[in-house]
Amino acid sequence: MDSLDLIGKTPMVKVNRIDTGVCDLYLKMESLNPGGSIKDRIGLSMIIDAEEKGYLKPGGTIVEATAGNTGIGLALVAAVKGYELILVIPDKMSQEKVQHLRAMGTKIIITRSDVNKGHPAYYQDLAKKIAQETPNAYYINQFENSANPKAHYTTTGPEIAEQLQGKVDAIVVGVGSSGTVTGLSKYFKAHYPATEIILADPKGSIMADFINKGKFDQAGSWVVEGIGEDFVPDIGDFSAVSEAITVDDETSLNTARELLRKEGLLGGSSSGTLLAAAIAYCKAQTSPKNVVTFVCDTGNKYLSKMYNDFWMKDRGFIRQEQFGDLRDLLSRRYDLGEVVTLKKEDTVDMALNNMKLYEISQLPIMDQDKIIGIVDESDLLVALNDQQLNFNHPVSNCMTSDLKLINKEASLSELQSLLKQGLTAILIDQGKFLGLITPIDLLNYMRKTLK
Repeated sequence: MDSLDLIGKTPMVKVNRIDTGVCDLYLKMESLNPGGSIKDRIGLSMIIDAEEKGYLKPGGTIVEATAGNTGIGLALVAAVKGYELILVIPDKMSQEKVQHLRAMGTKIIITRSDVNKGHPAYYQDLAKKIAQETPNAYYINQFENSANPKAHYTTTGPEIAEQLQGKVDAIVVGVGSSGTVTGLSKYFKAHYPATEIILADPKGSIMADFINKGKFDQAGSWVVEGIGEDFVPDIGDFSAVSEAITVDDETSLNTARELLRKEGLLGGSSSGTLLAAAIAYCKAQTSPKNVVTFVCDTGNKYLSKMYNDFWMKDRGFIRQEQFGDLRDLLSRRYDLGEVVTLKKEDTVDMALNNMKLYEISQLPIMDQDKIIGIVDESDLLVALNDQQLNFNHPVSNCMTSDLKLINKEASLSELQSLLKQGLTAILIDQGKFLGLITPIDLLNYMRKTLK
């Protein structure tokens, strides 16, 4: 047995602690594939198909456009079979996916996520161009590759049917390349024609309008990764899809987080979309049904994003208590233990380590609960360059004690005036330290309030 033998045959888990109305909801745990997602299935299927058809030769190069998970599936198979891999990835994808791929030796090209099909920077158009210009390369193109849905027709569909003894009333699925929905539609239409196929679609994608109305306007944007499209994939067969349910980003991300809290299952952002749509479908039913959806990939790939409370708060996906003053701009509150601070006796080395660990550029220096100074990267650099101190000296020796304090009742214009000077605003209430307000905090606040 090698790692490729671990692909597929994933378990099915029943949802027990989330309200699903009169229905039983089952989750196909695709996150347990060796590459961490359902896309391992198509990575294996498409490479084997390319070998059989002579498109891939020993020592060849595979090129693909991907949101990350197909890339990981391809990288897994390519590593075992000895192929080079070049991936073009939109810039909205999680760093965990990118780091995973780079650790596997994959060449990564990051491109824009704010352009549509036909633009030279669009990830599929760019991948096709790279394949044409690279010797002995094959553009595997999951969006037009018949081996993509074949993987789900021959493996995923039969596994679901076997696990529920053929008692599958509905399957809720998303669309990325459309391989899953196409393969499952064909399998269940042929073997269990009463099974209903439901599409879960991120708000901003065109697919829900295409299914429900037969037409669509220009695509919007969405945060959820891996599903949703701005075009209808060529390999897509949607004839068995009875309806599409639109789910916004906030609902998708928070539903995935609820899955972790209540069921102990760590799924990715698209899993949240599918689960939210499946719950909505289940609650709309008046008679019991067996409903299946997917934990498409592991949430380990989103720890810096949807499972990071600060990332969620900064984008308005977690609603914070509102005060009607400058406290509403704080992304990190001192009273909640969210502000990284140092004591005056802590060393310069500790300051540098904390800046690197938490990816911050300034640190408040505290004496008990009173802020007595602030230190940033430039303070450390100047002091070290001038040989005024070394890394073992107290950080208080190089901190700035001329603090720019601003009261929580101050106006937004007063804050803007302070930030325009290139300063960090130290928010206080009757002399009590509340937190820091940086330009990025102001930008996040404006993004949430000026829409």
